[in-house]
Amino acid sequence: MDFRKKNGTRVNEFLLAAISPTWESQVALFVVFLLVYAVTLIGNTLIVVTVGSAPQLRTPMYFLLGNLSFLDLCYSTVTAPKMLMDFLAEKRSISFDACMAQLFFLHFVGAAEMFLLTVMAYDRYVAICKPLHYPSIMNRQLCSWLVAASWMGGLIHSTVQTILTMRLPFCGPNWVDNFFCDVPPVIKLACTNTYVIELLMVSNSGLISTGCFVILLTSYTTILVKIRSPDGRRKALSVCASHLTVVTLFFGPCIFIYARPFSTFSVDKLVSLLYNIITPMLNPLIYTLRNKDVKMAMRKLRSKEIIADSDGK
Repeated sequence: MDFRKKNGTRVNEFLLAAISPTWESQVALFVVFLLVYAVTLIGNTLIVVTVGSAPQLRTPMYFLLGNLSFLDLCYSTVTAPKMLMDFLAEKRSISFDACMAQLFFLHFVGAAEMFLLTVMAYDRYVAICKPLHYPSIMNRQLCSWLVAASWMGGLIHSTVQTILTMRLPFCGPNWVDNFFCDVPPVIKLACTNTYVIELLMVSNSGLISTGCFVILLTSYTTILVKIRSPDGRRKALSVCASHLTVVTLFFGPCIFIYARPFSTFSVDKLVSLLYNIITPMLNPLIYTLRNKDVKMAMRKLRSKEIIADSDGK
């Protein structure tokens, strides 16, 4: 390791924090989070395959849901494999370049998911408030453009965050107060005043997460206000409940982490675990447990596989 405190000398690696202080608890957490990651991979992959293969799910809502599950797969994979390896490692280190790559993909996929969740809220608004015009407004071409725009927005956001971070001088210390590389803990290690950078971070990450969350709440509030009958409101709330749950689980921690500069709390690592590892696992469970169409399509897909296997034998 080389992190000499000379001007112009960059650290070669960062040391990541441990989630738990003892070896025994690290091993136990390895088993727990290995299961969590496995459930995340299986659940989200199952939704992607189901949405892609079931004719009855070829609608804008399920097209967006399939893209959300794919983003959850990518989002969890950015941090989970490295975290699992570090549970069993004596030295939890990551090279400078790998740290910047992890930071880039974390914000790339995370911001794309924020934009996609906002698109999904617009889809529900049109479906509930303008049902007669829904097929013409939310056509496949527009959905594809909106998904592409979500990815492009994530790419632009991530590129800005990564460039701002990489341009900072890092000459030591090199201990990151988290189990993965993210902008807030990394820029605090820079050998310069980061006041302006942290303001830019809040205006970028904080504004995106808070702005999208406000748009989402406004969208669902508008839906409930425009529907006059109590029965209609209950049905609308039932349709949107799964989306609202996912939005709360994802945006709440993001706003807590990125909308406040200049300070760190001991609970930050637990909050990071929630939106990086736990939420991508819960998303498919929330959608499949509450959605009859998805569950029916999964059963049909399973029946086809069983029939195919029996024919093959």
